[in-house]
Amino acid sequence: MQRPRLPETLRRLPVAHRAYHDRAAGRVENSRAAIRAAIDTGYAIEIDLQLSADGHAMVFHDDDLDRLTQAAGPVRARSAAELAGIRLTDTDEGIPSLAEVLHLVSGRVPLLVELKDQDRGFGPGVGTLEATTARLLAGYAGDLAVMSFNPHSMAQMARLLPRVPRGLTTWQWRGHGADDLPAERRASLLAIADYDRVGASFVSHNWTDLMRPRVRELAAQGADVLCWTIRSAEEETEARKMACNITFEGYPATIPQA
Repeated sequence: MQRPRLPETLRRLPVAHRAYHDRAAGRVENSRAAIRAAIDTGYAIEIDLQLSADGHAMVFHDDDLDRLTQAAGPVRARSAAELAGIRLTDTDEGIPSLAEVLHLVSGRVPLLVELKDQDRGFGPGVGTLEATTARLLAGYAGDLAVMSFNPHSMAQMARLLPRVPRGLTTWQWRGHGADDLPAERRASLLAIADYDRVGASFVSHNWTDLMRPRVRELAAQGADVLCWTIRSAEEETEARKMACNITFEGYPATIPQA
């Protein structure tokens, strides 16, 4: 299985979490305004994908609309056209599609694309989001990589888009619903057991847990280690002792010289 490496730009340029958002300035997570701000500043961009009811990849983090819009209920219950018409809170923007975002970025900065879990238990119930994402990314010329908390998603991407770097988003798997997972599944995710099976070349790990032995082991074997989510220069300094790059929000990360 091919194991393409991260582009140099995604190892060097700080990655703006859900784009360079600042709600007080009218730049909501994963919005066009936040994406434009990241491009203008020169940051790499992390975006999240959810699936619409009619099979389109939409750029939105949460499973549900409630937190970030005036609407409510699951994203997957609405068509792409309906989602485009739902305004992000405190903006005049609708929810963008992946196709729109790829056109907006057009290779000017690198993209780190996270496919959100569609199985609801990080199991094998995936495929539609991966297929529509792969069709769009196949013709994209800029630097990019894909990742997911669900290894089954990355196994699909390895089959569909083998030349695009892929990684696993990882953490301590405690709280936020992780404790409800079957013990065997949780243990496998915690051990990052699928890293080789999916042909990953990087992990994006929770920054407070970077010294986990498995993360150190993967780094020693040549994996690139990214981390999330850094919220200050002090946290960044600490995280970079282990991670080659950061995903950040809430402060202006410094862009290293090439």
